[in-house]
Amino acid sequence: MKFSDLRYLFAYLVPVACFFGLYFGGWASGGALWLGFMVVPLVELFVPAAPRKKSEAELEKKAKNVFFNNILYLNVIALYLLVGYFLWLLAQGQMSGGEKVFSVINVGILIGVCGINVAHELGHRAGKFDQWMARVLLLPALYSHFTLEHNYGHHLRVGTPKDPATARKNEPVYFFFARSIIMGYLHAWKIAAKRLEKNNLPRWQNEVFLSHIVQLAWLSGIIWFFGWSVLPLYLAAALTGILMLETVNYIEHYGLVRKKMPSGRFEPMSEKHSWNSNHELGRIMLFELVRHADHHYQTARKYQTLRHLEESPQLPFGYPMSIGIALIPPLWFRLMNPKLEALETL
Repeated sequence: MKFSDLRYLFAYLVPVACFFGLYFGGWASGGALWLGFMVVPLVELFVPAAPRKKSEAELEKKAKNVFFNNILYLNVIALYLLVGYFLWLLAQGQMSGGEKVFSVINVGILIGVCGINVAHELGHRAGKFDQWMARVLLLPALYSHFTLEHNYGHHLRVGTPKDPATARKNEPVYFFFARSIIMGYLHAWKIAAKRLEKNNLPRWQNEVFLSHIVQLAWLSGIIWFFGWSVLPLYLAAALTGILMLETVNYIEHYGLVRKKMPSGRFEPMSEKHSWNSNHELGRIMLFELVRHADHHYQTARKYQTLRHLEESPQLPFGYPMSIGIALIPPLWFRLMNPKLEALETL
């Protein structure tokens, strides 16, 4: 392992910022919000994006280094400790209205980044331990069906009208939220049912159904230990984490479509069908999620080995700033539509 690999520890700035927000309260309550949508975009605005190219031999060596796995697993501890701390603070009943609002956003960002985002990485791996860790990380977001739909739905249908997680050109992100969340959830049930039928298993073993049982047990535990009063704010934080994920889904494939071939099938997924970014800090904090084209090109690649692909379209800003811009649809369309039109002429 090289000393430069330790830069991935900066990903823990998110849980650190979340903790400081919860601990100090007041103006600091935003925590991860101020870090992710003020500090990081400001840094990336002045630090040029520069891909680091490594040989396949070096990448293969990095793929076998357990350091990169361990810093993913540590997110489980950070996530549950901070969610527990958040619930305990709510139960004390001493937060002001403003502190509650910003704490919900603060913890929601934590759930999205350290929970769903890391679960996305682990959910693509074949090992049972990694698969279970992905489930554990998805539980606080109440989004346990995500891995099933993402792996067996989105990755097969991305860039086509059948994929609810591919944003259409001129589609506001708020319309996208409803379509992606609802249709993705319904499709997860279909995928789970087909897997049961294929393996000749009883209906009660439906993965989505079982995940709901676990989620109900989790919510029951929260009510038992912290009381009913914390539940609405916890659900708001979980929803914030989900919307963080779906905003990332929105910008990752916005307007990019796979052409239909004479055979009626869609062209194969390629590096041209995902928006990427090489801004260093955002890459580290999201465990290289921003190199999304290579992730779709070779889903088995671990985050530390994802490459910059020359043919992939590049976002003008890093993912954190792009997320903020996407929440203002007219500004997003003005920024991205000319880039889409330029790609269509190639």
